[in-house]
Amino acid sequence: MDLRALIKDIPDFPQPGIVFRDITTLLQDPAGLKYTVETMSAQAADLAPDYIVGIESRGFIFAMPVAHQLGKGFVPVRKAGKLPRAVYGVEYSLEYGTDRLEMHQDAFEPGSRVLIVDDLLATGGTAAAATQLITNAGAVVAGFSFVIELKDLAGRDNLPTDAPVISLIQY
Repeated sequence: MDLRALIKDIPDFPQPGIVFRDITTLLQDPAGLKYTVETMSAQAADLAPDYIVGIESRGFIFAMPVAHQLGKGFVPVRKAGKLPRAVYGVEYSLEYGTDRLEMHQDAFEPGSRVLIVDDLLATGGTAAAATQLITNAGAVVAGFSFVIELKDLAGRDNLPTDAPVISLIQY
């Protein structure tokens, strides 16, 4: 399936010079959405994760159905101040600013294998921050799964080399 045909390019959003890859049109397409979730789930199964982490907010959209299809737990990684219990937190850089992610400290058992899922791999800052949270919790990153990868931004270079990176579409 040609997923690129289901993704709209929005120039100069959220800032001039950035091309935003809008996945809402992919989400609106039943066949495209089904294909995306099924493909991500099949690839994730090979990594044998114990948990699926979704990064707020678009990562939730894909991580939840992948966790459901694999019969695994889902753990949200959220923006600062959104989680009610004790959290690990980390500041990170985006391609157009900075932010902070948090995750419950008791999200995993030590040694658990965790798959990180998000819609987009750009500079890798968000996924690297999620990696740090997972490591702080005593778990191991089994791999990464993205719908889109912006190869020119070399986000893979900022992720652990021992964890596979899977992306369905590369720009």
